[in-house]
Amino acid sequence: MATIEKRGPYQFRAKLRKKGHKPISRTFTYLKDAREWARLKESEMERGLYFDATEAENTTLFEALDRYSQEITPHKKGAKAEMQRIRVWQQHSLAQCSLTTIRGKDIATYRDQRLAKGKAVNTIRNELKIISHLYTVARKEWGMENLSNPVTIIRLPQGAKVRNRRLEGDEEERLLKAARKGRNRIVDHIITIALETAARRGEIVSMEWKHINLKNHTWFIPETKNGTSRNVPLSSKAVSILQNIPRRMDGLI
Repeated sequence: MATIEKRGPYQFRAKLRKKGHKPISRTFTYLKDAREWARLKESEMERGLYFDATEAENTTLFEALDRYSQEITPHKKGAKAEMQRIRVWQQHSLAQCSLTTIRGKDIATYRDQRLAKGKAVNTIRNELKIISHLYTVARKEWGMENLSNPVTIIRLPQGAKVRNRRLEGDEEERLLKAARKGRNRIVDHIITIALETAARRGEIVSMEWKHINLKNHTWFIPETKNGTSRNVPLSSKAVSILQNIPRRMDGLI
């Protein structure tokens, strides 16, 4: 049964008690809002559609991101990069809002703000993916079953730039010359291997001798950014560099 009590000149608390459910209450500025909320929740309970939203209502996005960063992020391959994105979100004004009050329009505004600042499309998409997955985890694993995911109802930014540019003219020569100024041939080798294989930076610095076949000119990468493995052909220049690198005791190149 729902009851509404007046608390001060501008507050009304609606309280609802129904068999099989724990008591719930919420305070409103207007009496009509308190009555509508009470009728809605009572109807949901009678039809078996009610889920307790108290936890979601009392959890801010900042707090949810903090929990997500401790329980979910550490198990991801790109945990370090994701932590940086989480910090970006926690500095935004939306971080102070409860999970239930954030709407699609709020996320769309965030998207447009980031685009206006010149942020890369892929950067924004990755930031939005975190929030989308957070809401999914909160609904499936944190007991917030009735939580609606605001990211799923907006348009994701389109038009990511394809990375297909190669060095032109004397750019390679100038790049390597600049790297050699520090008298560190390691950087020189990394740049050359990158140019010869199109491998990612993280893949190159993680190279191990056990994955290199100098005879067949191949390099096996057991796990890429996408979670799959692949074989990379090594050019004569790349093989020449590897042949002249001293062997390390830990097996890394």
